[in-house]
Amino acid sequence: MDRLKAMQTFVRIVEANSYTKAAETLDLPRAALTATIKKLEAYLGTQLLQRTTRRLSLTQDGTDYYHKCLDILQAVEDAEGTFRGPNAGLPRGRLRVELPGTLGRNIVIPHIARFCEKYPEVELVVGLSERVRDLIEEGLDCSVRVGTLQDSNMIARHLGNMAFLTCATPAYLQKYGVPQTLEDLRAHRGVSHFSGLTGRPYDWDYMVDGSVVRVEVQSSISVNDAEANVACALQGMGLSQAARYQVREYLENGTLVEVLPGTLPTPMPISLLYPQGRMASPRLRVFADWLTEILQSDADLQG
Repeated sequence: MDRLKAMQTFVRIVEANSYTKAAETLDLPRAALTATIKKLEAYLGTQLLQRTTRRLSLTQDGTDYYHKCLDILQAVEDAEGTFRGPNAGLPRGRLRVELPGTLGRNIVIPHIARFCEKYPEVELVVGLSERVRDLIEEGLDCSVRVGTLQDSNMIARHLGNMAFLTCATPAYLQKYGVPQTLEDLRAHRGVSHFSGLTGRPYDWDYMVDGSVVRVEVQSSISVNDAEANVACALQGMGLSQAARYQVREYLENGTLVEVLPGTLPTPMPISLLYPQGRMASPRLRVFADWLTEILQSDADLQG
């Protein structure tokens, strides 16, 4: 039995909380993983995983062994990276990253070649999705989230604050009038953006004298995607609360017009989430630093 591979297999099963999902990410048959764990438990003389029809759970010995495996595998990776190949000392290995679709397409991906050129030994696996996924279960190293965080068991690194504004097409404003106060918004139609996770519409919140003021706006249409939100606004379907970076081009060419520029929607925090201990990985550290630099260079993402 290759004990190092057995450790890697065990860690992946624990992180995925599933033999099937672990087998998919390792590109191995499920039966091979089952056989490896049986051999590992026999070699160690203890049960590591408790199996039920619905889920896996670690025994106390399994928990202790899991944390020791993480330390050992990280030490092996760091030691090998110091000496191996022409790019010895550089971060290496696969890094699985999840980005919000709109932010990823517009801000991160246009610069991704720079990261790959600087760190050629890092294999990036980038997913673009608005769906909030479980990092451990999906085998992700990190995920960028916009908004209030719910993952209490994850470590978060603050990357910035996404600035928002209220806007509409000139044709819409000519037809329905330009709102001068927050109270005026109640007489207007708006494009509602709802959460794909909860189905709940995001509130129209504004910062007034340091306090948050919530305004009820009638919806003309509801969507669960930031790009769809802007697309509806561009068709004159109503006012939109949109991320400023998304609509910069439209504001510059006059396709959209900002309203209530002196009263701005509350910004939303941008965070990098990762499991406990994962930042010890050199490849994740350099990616987190690079991503921070990219976002901090954009004033509309530091609002």
